[in-house]
Amino acid sequence: MLLRLPEPYDFDLSMERFRAFGRDPVSLWEDGRLYRVFDDREVAMAGAATGGVSVEPGDRGLTGPVRRFLGATFDLDGFAAFAASDPVLRDVVGRLPGLRPVLIPDPLEMLVGSITAQQVSLHAATAIRRRLVERFGRPVGRVYAFPRRDELARASADEVTALGFSRRKAEYTLALARSELDLDALAALPDEEVKRVLTALPGIGEWTADWFLARHLGRPEAWPAGDLGLRKAVSAFYLDGRDATIEEVRAIGERFSTFRNLAAHYLLVALRVLGR
Repeated sequence: MLLRLPEPYDFDLSMERFRAFGRDPVSLWEDGRLYRVFDDREVAMAGAATGGVSVEPGDRGLTGPVRRFLGATFDLDGFAAFAASDPVLRDVVGRLPGLRPVLIPDPLEMLVGSITAQQVSLHAATAIRRRLVERFGRPVGRVYAFPRRDELARASADEVTALGFSRRKAEYTLALARSELDLDALAALPDEEVKRVLTALPGIGEWTADWFLARHLGRPEAWPAGDLGLRKAVSAFYLDGRDATIEEVRAIGERFSTFRNLAAHYLLVALRVLGR
């Protein structure tokens, strides 16, 4: 099945984050394809020579979930037009043609992934998360489905710390899994309410909530000002390398209006791929 996305679209560039930090058994990059579980089936995605994305199996029922994962809802034309008014952002967008950020479909996966990444490198976080997935997830072909909430809820803190989690992160993960919060219902709430609800949970701060808005819900104005990578990107592209404070990052984010989420993704990828 061929899925068309608005051009330009660069599949390999858009999947860069799944190669950058180590092997991810949930979103597995292998031989130019990305493998992931949708609807309890292994799905393979690859950039098509004629444009768009080749998806196997070719079940039309997968169209909606896969398109959302591929970031089809982002308004890249509007973003490019907006970026034209900012010389720095215009240059970044021009050097990354076809970048379309992906959205993580599973809210639990997004939150647990953010917990693992708190105050450690993304390479270390990926390795820890990989062990969690291989211990509690379910293999489907060559990939794993992220662990279900009930599977994590039954785990003990000792089992989770044995995988490389700190004691606190293990407790945060289990508290999330055992909570009564309806994670899917968060999609119906406005941004600030999502943040209020999430940050009421142990171990979930503004940084984690901001990335939930950005990479799960795809909210246009999400701007994780406290993210170290984003601070480095803002420093490199807007402050001539001078260390940026969180307040400065927030202030610069204001200029991006309803395109803050896309601006954050482009700046982060530009720092990794282009260096400057």
